[in-house]
Amino acid sequence: MSYKVVVSDTKVMDGETRAAVLNAVDATVETITAKEPAAVARAVKDADALIVDAGTQVTAAVIDAADSLKVVGRAGIGVDNIDVQAAVEAGMAVVNVPEYSVEEVSTHTFALVLACLRKIPTFDRSVKRGEWEWSVGQPVRRLAGSTVGLVAFGKLASRFAAKLRGFDVDVVAYDPYVPEYRMGDLGVESVTFGTLLADSDIVSLHAPLTDETRGMIDADALDQMRDDALLVNTARGGLVDETALYDALAGGDLGGAGLDVREAEPPGDSPLHDLDSVVCSPHVAWYSEASRVELTQTVAEDVIRVLRGEEPENPVDPETGWF
Repeated sequence: MSYKVVVSDTKVMDGETRAAVLNAVDATVETITAKEPAAVARAVKDADALIVDAGTQVTAAVIDAADSLKVVGRAGIGVDNIDVQAAVEAGMAVVNVPEYSVEEVSTHTFALVLACLRKIPTFDRSVKRGEWEWSVGQPVRRLAGSTVGLVAFGKLASRFAAKLRGFDVDVVAYDPYVPEYRMGDLGVESVTFGTLLADSDIVSLHAPLTDETRGMIDADALDQMRDDALLVNTARGGLVDETALYDALAGGDLGGAGLDVREAEPPGDSPLHDLDSVVCSPHVAWYSEASRVELTQTVAEDVIRVLRGEEPENPVDPETGWF
């Protein structure tokens, strides 16, 4: 039996691996570049499977337009762009890749922390201008002795916490859904959100984007943070109110920010880009060549399981959106 699989993720999905896996079930793959719901709805009308990235909105309207869709595969971890409840109610499975790029994102988080703390971009620009002056990066604070606060404590944050061992820092975390003993196993102290904001020299965001977490780093949260604190976000751009973030940074009420994800992607002409205290990357924390292959193989194989009538290995819980 032949299947039609629509893929809206040409950037992340490794083409060679995707073809090799999907050929195992005689699948015809149609790649689309448009990501808005109307275009996706047209593309999936006669599709058996849909594989999407974070930028493709799989709304209830998209689900309703699909006559034969059996599975939606999210090429990544977060499923905030998919109406999981609507899909499951329509008899579709939703699968993701819960172990996706844990190594890469935790490393990139560390890279942003160090780049911000050590003022690497500032020194780089200075040297390339022909200067050779250490004071252009003042002040630079020592990492050792700092308190690092992790907002959420899932797989990514846990791996980042493990990498912080040996750097002589205290690590605290806020996650109301994770028992204290899981944090304690990695030497991490469980604290309230307010305590984390007030006590942390570095606040690193690892939460999924939900109604509960959207805009959680707003003007009030930023006001609770130390004036010299760093904010690092490799999770979801919607966790942060960027207007409030700019106001805090420009007003000297925050020390700096490392941002891999943004409220709008691409962010366009943002005032945050005018600040030397902000280090940006283009939602690339996920990336390595190895992670692309692993991602593609994992999501494609789970899609195949559903098409064959088998149980997927990584189904998404429709009640919580968690895996």
